[in-house]
Formats: sequence, C-alpha cells, structure tokens
Amino acid sequence: MRPPRNRDSADVNFDDSWNVLSTAMQEMYKKNASRLSYEELYRTAYTLVLKKHAEKLYNAFKSFVAQHLRDMVANELAPLASNTANSLSADGLGSTVAVPLATADQREAGIRFLKAVKVQWDDHCLCMRMISDILMYMDRVYCKELQLPLIYDAGLALFRDHVIRNKEFQVGEHIYAVILNQIRLQRDGDLVDTSAIKAAVLMLESLTEDKIDGETVYSRSFEPKFLRSSTEFYVAEAAKISRECLSGQYLVETEKRLKEEHERAMTYLSVSTEPKIISIVEETMITKNIIAVMHSEKSGINQMILNERMDDLQRLYRLVARVDPEKTDLRNSLMTRVTQQGTEINRDALEDLKKPERAKGVSAQNAATMTAFKWVEAVLGLKERYDRILNDTMDGDNKVQTSLTKAFSTFINQMSRCSEFLSLFIDDNLKKGLKGKTEEEAEAVLDRAITLFRYIDDKDVFETYYKSHLAKRLLGGRSISDDVERMMITKLKMEVGFSFTTKLEGMFKDMKVSRDMTEEYKTYSQEHDSDRRTELSVSVLTSTNWPVSLSSGEQSSSSTCVYPSEIEHVKRSFEKFYVDRHSGRVLTWKPNMGNADLRATFKKRKYGLNVSTYAMVILTLFNDVADGDALSFEEIRAATSISEPELVRNLQSLAVVPNTRVLLKEPMSKDIKPTDRFSVNVNFESHYLKIKIPTVAYINKTETEKERKETVDKVDELRRYQTDAAIVRIMKARKTLEHNILVAEVTSQLSSRFHPDASLIKKRIDAMLEREYIERSSDNRQVYNYLA
Repeated sequence: MRPPRNRDSADVNFDDSWNVLSTAMQEMYKKNASRLSYEELYRTAYTLVLKKHAEKLYNAFKSFVAQHLRDMVANELAPLASNTANSLSADGLGSTVAVPLATADQREAGIRFLKAVKVQWDDHCLCMRMISDILMYMDRVYCKELQLPLIYDAGLALFRDHVIRNKEFQVGEHIYAVILNQIRLQRDGDLVDTSAIKAAVLMLESLTEDKIDGETVYSRSFEPKFLRSSTEFYVAEAAKISRECLSGQYLVETEKRLKEEHERAMTYLSVSTEPKIISIVEETMITKNIIAVMHSEKSGINQMILNERMDDLQRLYRLVARVDPEKTDLRNSLMTRVTQQGTEINRDALEDLKKPERAKGVSAQNAATMTAFKWVEAVLGLKERYDRILNDTMDGDNKVQTSLTKAFSTFINQMSRCSEFLSLFIDDNLKKGLKGKTEEEAEAVLDRAITLFRYIDDKDVFETYYKSHLAKRLLGGRSISDDVERMMITKLKMEVGFSFTTKLEGMFKDMKVSRDMTEEYKTYSQEHDSDRRTELSVSVLTSTNWPVSLSSGEQSSSSTCVYPSEIEHVKRSFEKFYVDRHSGRVLTWKPNMGNADLRATFKKRKYGLNVSTYAMVILTLFNDVADGDALSFEEIRAATSISEPELVRNLQSLAVVPNTRVLLKEPMSKDIKPTDRFSVNVNFESHYLKIKIPTVAYINKTETEKERKETVDKVDELRRYQTDAAIVRIMKARKTLEHNILVAEVTSQLSSRFHPDASLIKKRIDAMLEREYIERSSDNRQVYNYLA
C-alpha cells in the first residue's frame, strides 16, 4: 500500500488518532474487522508517524496489546488452567514436573486447555497481521531505522511475556505440564490428542528469546523440562524392565522405546529434540544396563547363543552399535564365550585320549584317531555356528570377526595336538571321505579344513604331519584323486606361500617321474630278461622332499631285509637300469614303504593277496615248507632279518586278524611271542578273490608319545635351521642392526610358519656369533655387524 499524499500539514492530535486506532484494534480482537476502513486506519497511522509521533504510537501499541493479553489470560485461560488439576512442584531449577491426571475428565481438561491456548494464539497472530498492515509505514520508517522489533514480531514477544510467562497464572508452566503429562500417558500406552500437542509445540517454537540468536521458548524453557522428565522416566523404566523381563524382552522393549521416541519427535515435537531424547534412551537403557543384560545367567548372551536366538542377538548387536561403535563389551562377551566353549572341546578331547578304550574292540590308538576327528568336527561346528551368528545377526562386522578370530586362535593353539588332529582329518577325507562327492562338495570339505588351518600358529608342525600322511597316501595308492590332492596343496599355497608347499609338490613330481620310470623299466626288462615272471613297480623318492620316517618301526634296520631270490634278482636289475641312466646317485631300498601282489593257492581256491613287502617276504618262506610243518618266530626273523617290531606287526596281520588269517599261529593269541610257531592255513576261505591285508604300519593313527617326541624334536631342529637362515638373510641385507630390531624382523619373517620365542632367537644369534657370521659392534654391544 502506497502512503497517501499529505493534504494537511497542520499538527494532528495523537490522542484522537490513537483512539481511532485502538478502537479498531479492539474490533479486530472481537472479530468485527470487516466493518473497518483499512485505508482510513492506515492514513491515520501514517500521519502520526509523519508528524513525529512514531515512538508514542509504538509504545501505545505495545501497552494496548499487553493489557489485552493480560485480560485474556485472566478471563479465558486462567479458569481452564486451574481445571487441569496438574500438581506442579519446583525442582530447585525452576522446572516443573507433571503428575498424571486421575480421571478421564481431568485428562481431557488438559487437552481443552491446550486447545484454548491455540485459539487465543491463532487469534493473536491474525490480529497481529492485520495491525501490522495498518502500521506498515511505521515498520518501514521507524522500526527499521531504530532497529526495533517489527510490529508483528513485537506482538509475538508480547504474547510470550504476558501469556506464556505470566507469573500470576503460570500459563506457560501449565502448558509445559500438560504436554509432559500427555507424553507420559502416551508412554504408558494411552491415546492422546497429538494435534493439540503439536499446535502447542509449534507456538512455543514460534516464540523467540530476547537477545539469544536461535533460541526459542521451546528450546529454552520446555525442552530441558522434557529431557529431565524423560531421564527420570527411563531410569525407572530400565530398572522395572530389568526386574520383570528376561534379557530378550528387555532388548525388545528398548527398541520399542527408541522407535516411539523417534516417532514422537517426528510427529509433534521438534525435529531438533529427536537426537537428544534418543541419546537419553540410549544412555539409560543401553549404556548403563547392557552389560547386565548380556551377562544374565538365565537369559543373557550365552543363552542366546546356546539356543540360537538369532533375533535377540541381532537386536543386541543393533543396540550395542548405537552406543559403542567399537562394540567392546559385545566383542569381549563373544570372545569369552568362544574361548569357554573351545576349552570345553579341548578338555573333552584330552579326557578321551586318557581312556585306553572307548568301545569294545576299539584299540587305544584307533580311539585316539576317532578323538582327533571328533575334535576337528567339534571345532569346525563351533566356527560355523559363530559364522552364522556373525553374518545373520551382525552384518559380518569386521571388528566382531577380528575378536572371534582371536578367540578361536587362542583355544585352538592351546590344544597341543591341533596340527596332528587336523592333518588326520584331511588324510581321512582325502583317502576315503570324499568318494562319491562332486568336485564342489570336495572343495567344500577342504575349505573347512583350511578354515581351521588358518588359526594354527605352528604351521611347520602341521606341515610335518601333512607330509607324512600325504606320503602314505601316495605310496600306498590310497589317495582318491590327484586333482583333489593338488587342490588342497593349492589352497595351502594361497594361505602360506610357495615355500610351504615346495616339498609337497616335489612329492607329486617324484611320483610322476616314478611312473614314467616304471614304464621304461618294463621295456628294458622285456629286452634283457624276457623270462622273468615278476613285475616291479618302483617309487624313486628324492630324500629332501619326503619324510625321513614313514612308519612307526625302527628305521635303522629298514634296508636289511633279506629278499627272496626272484625279488633280489629284479632288485639288482633295476639298480643297474637306474645307475646307467643316473650316474652318481645312490638307491636305498625301503621295504617298510612297499607292497606286493601275490597269488596264493589254498586247498579250496586260489586268491590274489595284496600285502606289505615284509608280509610278502614272510609268506614266500612257506613256499619251501611242507604241508603241516611250521616255522617259529625266531626262524622267520633269522631268515628275513626283519626288525622285531615290523615282524610282529606283519605276523599279526597275517595270523591274528580273523578275516585275513592266511597263517595259523600256535598257540592262538593276540600277542606275538618269540616262542610262537606259524604254518599255512590251508583251509583259508574268503568271499573275495582279491584280498587286501593291511598292516598296522599302513593304518593312519595318532602318534604314540615316543613318536610325538620324535616329531617335536625334528620340528625344533628344523626351526633352528630356519631361524639361522633368517638371521643371516636379514643381516646380509642390512649389514648393521640393533638387537631388538633384529629380533623383531626375524619374528616377522618366521611368523608365517611358526611363532618363535625370543629365547630361541637369542640362542641362534649367539650361535651365529660363535660361528662368526656376525659380530658385536665395538661401540655398542647391542648392535651386530654382518661378516661377509
């Protein structure tokens, strides 16, 4: 609206003009504004400002509105406020606490009061807009020039000061109390009028604080009261739920409360309040109580895991993640539980190993082997359970996974025989366990084994056992597939590198070369000895690739066996064939690793027998024994020169085992004694024409204490060599190095194979000093120099 032209320069009477304006304002509040002439009212106000009465007009406006608001409070709001029946008490900080209304009528009284305040607020805002239009010229000229609040803003400030902050009737305190009371009722499950509360909140947000940028009556006066009362509520709520509910239900209620508060803030409170109230719920119900919830004996995390309550675990993870991004308490609880369960698995396995027999007819060694398989399956089952928990309930959280890995590594490496047990598990599967399975299924089994392998610290111990078991599979022809064997080696190479599998791959290469050599020898023998009836199949093994000992017998006499003449002839023929092609090499025959196929004639039938080389030597002795005659144990040993342990095992397999009893023993007993005599069982019968007679030496079992000590000694010796090599390698590259740094670098280099003790490294450094590979610096005894 443009200001009218000034047609009267005479001074105006302020009182008369103000009387016109104030009367119009009263009509506006009475909602009779339609009869007013806005052009006349605007001209009157414009003239007063033009004639320098702007200050008196501004003050008169404020006085008029203030008086109207005081009267309105006394006449309209005060009676309703007294009927709300809210009991208010100061807490020492000027805040108030609402006590729930006792009856439905009293509860509705609070909503009626809020609605009445809304009506007065809406009327006041409307009137302020109309008055602002009338006094627009004063806004543009007077208020802006003196930086005073514009008319509309001044009107809102007057509402704040004379309605909300009315000290006589405490309208604002009643508003806060009613809102808090309605929120408490809603938290207790009652229905409330959210639109009335939302209107009151919007009003409080519209009223700004004097001289405080960004602060409103809502944020300054109401929100602190709301947050304090909410804290009190949730402290009590957490205590109540923890007393009355199991841990799972506590988590459900906590998530429910978080959702409710989020929706409440989004629906009718300020959006800025949402993070503050959520923080209170998290602090009171999660941070201060979650440890007790997790550690509850009856329903805590241990019971959730035991009973696979995935929903509860997922809820627990979500809640913990809200207050602790590191999930420290959750991770510690999971680690404790995994370690506890793993320790129980270890304890059960060790108790089983102490039992001489677990079932009738099961030897102590076989029982120990069964224990190894049971231990591996139990550990893998535990790992798969926690993998499901991690992926299904915790989104594969990397921090949680790291803690689980640490816990599994701890208890697995506490089992001193973990490497042996895992190698036995793999051996059993690669020998027979994977028959009839697809390549995908076979790979899945091997992947399970690799999972356990990752946790083992002393991988060099595992390598020792794996080489021994692989050698037996390859030499005995009991590996189900070269492809599957190579798949396993590839997986090991991916885990620990090329150097770990070099000798394993060398074993396969030897077997291939041996097969080719056998074919060449067949051609050679046909050309030079066409009348020979004995076929020879050889495995020429590179000594550095294969284990020194592949059986539990005495190895010092393993090459002193006396062969039958026919076999001795073939043996010498092959030696000539081999040396002619590989001059300078020496062949050492290992009868304890071989086997033979024989044709045996009994009274009723002829059979094909597959036996060990020792068993073949023993049986051929009986070709020269008349029917009904016998050979004593001492006679057999003298004729064959087989070591006593090997002779006992092979005679047991030939004369004691019922299904393969091709010899008769006198007297008949399980044990072999020097006084026993043996003869051919001419009445031997079997349902099969081809019979495999295994010996104890070829049955893969756990080690005896003596064998285990020998394995440990070999591993310790190899570790000394590896540590020496690492020290020389590092010093050659660095030339000069301080002691602690050298120890750290040696540890780092060897950690992929085993975790060396600092004492071992110190001893090997001393050995290197004695052998003059390195020397101490003359300036600092803690510094070493490399000697070229």
